[in-house]
Amino acid sequence: MRSSNPVFSRRGFSRDNGGRAGFDAQHQHQQAGAATNPYATNPYATDPATGMPQAPARANAMTIDDVVSRTAMTLGTVIVTATLAWVLLPVDPANLGKSYGIGIGAALVAFVLAMVQSFKRTAVPALIIGYAAFEGVFLGVISAAVSTYLSPGVVIQAVMGTMCVFAAVLFAYKMRWIRVNRRFTGFVMAAAMGFMLLMVANLLFSVFGGGDGLGFRSGGLGILFGVIGVILGACFLALDFKQVEDGVTYGAPREEAWLAAFGLTMTLVWIYLEMLRLFSILSGDD
Repeated sequence: MRSSNPVFSRRGFSRDNGGRAGFDAQHQHQQAGAATNPYATNPYATDPATGMPQAPARANAMTIDDVVSRTAMTLGTVIVTATLAWVLLPVDPANLGKSYGIGIGAALVAFVLAMVQSFKRTAVPALIIGYAAFEGVFLGVISAAVSTYLSPGVVIQAVMGTMCVFAAVLFAYKMRWIRVNRRFTGFVMAAAMGFMLLMVANLLFSVFGGGDGLGFRSGGLGILFGVIGVILGACFLALDFKQVEDGVTYGAPREEAWLAAFGLTMTLVWIYLEMLRLFSILSGDD
């Protein structure tokens, strides 16, 4: 099952040299109506029938605790650098151009680091933490600008909204209200591609035609596409949870927890930005 997340969709979890199963791109959950385990030959995988390991787990097999700790590190880095950028890069009229320049530069560096990691066969913690640091600078500048020129409370609303989406999707996933299967994945991927194409088209129209382009970032259409963006982010989270769950169940190596943390961080950043855009539009309509 592939995730919509660039990290997971590029390569997924892998197999180590010792033959311990990880999460790879050929993982199939449903075949001829029955669930299959592509890692059935892995002696360290959990037996789906009993929930118990088929053999004593190796010390370096990935666990939920590993994913949680790595995710806390990456998100913590994002939060710290965003806070520093907010404080040290004022967005008052005298410094606005400089702050925007640094923010855009940080976003480009974060994008490059994310792409480099996405094409790596193994997780590189330095790249992941570096991505988180530069992404935080970008988010800090953007958040400060929105808070200063649109609404002082919109950033808090976006943060709380992101937390609520994460908690709601996690709860729904654990309760099995969300069924992540091939059809679900295909629908999310198709919707995400269409959404991104429309956003690119809107950007091009706004650059060359002026104004708000096709109107996807203001008014009723802006609100609609903001909601769609948040829903897509929630779907990405469900896909990522499935990846993590299967990676733990089938004994992925511990270093793969960094990729899980990287993917979850990217998804949460997506949701936060969509929340920020949505609440900004709603605030401007008041």
